[in-house]
Amino acid sequence: MSKPLILVCNDDGIFSVGIRTLIEVMTELGEVVVVAPDSPQSGMGHAITIGDTLRLETSDLFPGIQAYECSGTPADCVKLAKHHVLKGRKPDLVVSGINHGSNSSISVLYSGTMSAAIEAALEGLPAIGFSLCDYDAHADFSHVKKYVKQIAQEVLTNGLAKGITLNVNFPPAGNGPLKGIKICRQAHARWEEKFDERFDPYGRRYFWMAGSFENKDKGEDTDEWALSNGYVSVVPCTYDLTAHTIIGQLNQDWKLNS
Repeated sequence: MSKPLILVCNDDGIFSVGIRTLIEVMTELGEVVVVAPDSPQSGMGHAITIGDTLRLETSDLFPGIQAYECSGTPADCVKLAKHHVLKGRKPDLVVSGINHGSNSSISVLYSGTMSAAIEAALEGLPAIGFSLCDYDAHADFSHVKKYVKQIAQEVLTNGLAKGITLNVNFPPAGNGPLKGIKICRQAHARWEEKFDERFDPYGRRYFWMAGSFENKDKGEDTDEWALSNGYVSVVPCTYDLTAHTIIGQLNQDWKLNS
């Protein structure tokens, strides 16, 4: 019986500790192919490269594993993997991460990590985005390996509904032992942004974005609650942004067909 084919991507770049950890776990489950950015692509969202060239080079960072570094975005990596690297072979699973930093709540919209997973879902492939709530480049990922393997194995065994991807976040190692896994909804929270106005040595103005994360959602069924209480959060996501519940109401209120 052949091993499952697992495509590994990320947004922190092919040199990150997080992707090395993810590859290590995935090799226990199947045949791994890696296509990842050649430099950090955090906050790229679902950007794709349409006005520039894309470069793809083989990498020997992971002995015994077919790996490539790509000059494009995380979504570009998935597209190139499907159309060029895999040459018609269909992955049984696509995993992205493990991201250095949280992608819970509203951050999922900005996340390159999750966009790689969502791009896979667009192609009809089961996909998971993994993130650790620790932005340190040398973060400790040892406590998440068990859960990464468990969640990936569940998807390999049971599959996912078409168009669905999982957004998985882990509390940092310093918060104590993980209590388990919670299937959650995305918390209604947001970034309160501010822009620091500065000037370069030539007197030219520029801005540096800063801010803080504000969570006023007190529900105990959210990803933020799970993470704050020592659980792994798993949020099923879809790329369909239609507000289905309001279509009928808008048709009634607007009377467009009268």
